[in-house]
Amino acid sequence: MAKDSTIKFVYVKATEGTSIQDPFYRTNLTKAKKAGLLVGSYHLYSSKTTAYQQMGNIRSVIKKSEQDLVPVLDIEGHHSGRLYMERVDKLLELMEREYGVKPIIYTSEKVYKTHFAGKKYAKYHIFIANYRSYPTTRFTLWQYTERGHCSGISGYVDFNRFHRNHSISDIRMPKKKKATATPTDSTSTRQ
Repeated sequence: MAKDSTIKFVYVKATEGTSIQDPFYRTNLTKAKKAGLLVGSYHLYSSKTTAYQQMGNIRSVIKKSEQDLVPVLDIEGHHSGRLYMERVDKLLELMEREYGVKPIIYTSEKVYKTHFAGKKYAKYHIFIANYRSYPTTRFTLWQYTERGHCSGISGYVDFNRFHRNHSISDIRMPKKKKATATPTDSTSTRQ
């Protein structure tokens, strides 16, 4: 994967809900770093458990010192009708407190327009999934396909691009911002 010069960074699934921990997280994180890629981690939100319970799971797996990139809170579309925004807001607050930076909100355009388009979320970077067309909402990162192919990974991977006004420096963890910026149209994968 590291031989593909268009891939500059990767987000690796770490946790989900209260107790799910990706069994390949440590391996994926270590191998991506060894390959010279910048690495971030994401947590898949669950509407079934509290923010504090989810944060316990996140904290046990995602170590701040290992993160090159700002952590992501992944909010899938199937939660749209029952997101429990107070819980989402609390989890965003707890993640910011733990990692020292506002987490990136990953979601679909529909969920974004319904729940995150207001001023309250204006300071968050938004990671939009839209596999049909260029997003019509504001975004920092755009997941444009879930069916990408990448040398070194069997099966499909998600591919992402930055908005033309953003670059890798916008999502770097603060302590690591001194690295040189990469082109704004670089691609990443999400496992």
